[in-house]
Amino acid sequence: MNIAFFLLPKDEVKYLDPESTVRQALEKMKHHRFTSVPLVDDKGKYAGTLTEGDVLWALEKNLEHADYDHVLQTRLTDIKQRVRYKPVSITAQMEEMIEVITDQNFVPVIDDGKHFIGIIRRRDIIDYFAKKVARENVKY
Repeated sequence: MNIAFFLLPKDEVKYLDPESTVRQALEKMKHHRFTSVPLVDDKGKYAGTLTEGDVLWALEKNLEHADYDHVLQTRLTDIKQRVRYKPVSITAQMEEMIEVITDQNFVPVIDDGKHFIGIIRRRDIIDYFAKKVARENVKY
């Protein structure tokens, strides 16, 4: 099966520019109830994934030396990404994508030029296979 079947295209994905601030990230994550969000640079390339944990660690580290408002102006490029969300190529095989998605909420998908083209959500994969099992009436 082609992984493109599961692709949520870039124009439907909420993402941030790595030059965004912590305040912007918190606002987007809170509004959409995200625990992580992809980072896409001004050239359209995948630049990593920001997680709630990354923000919390940055706040904890930087509040020792600066006030809260100053920390909120910190650029995301200055925040260490503690968890690496591994992207897959749009040409990846289903097995590779499944291997990656077991450890991530979503898998960033890139083209041959490393440009971000969308994500595959773990819940969509689980939903697909749950329906497939139900259709086939498989008992465990």
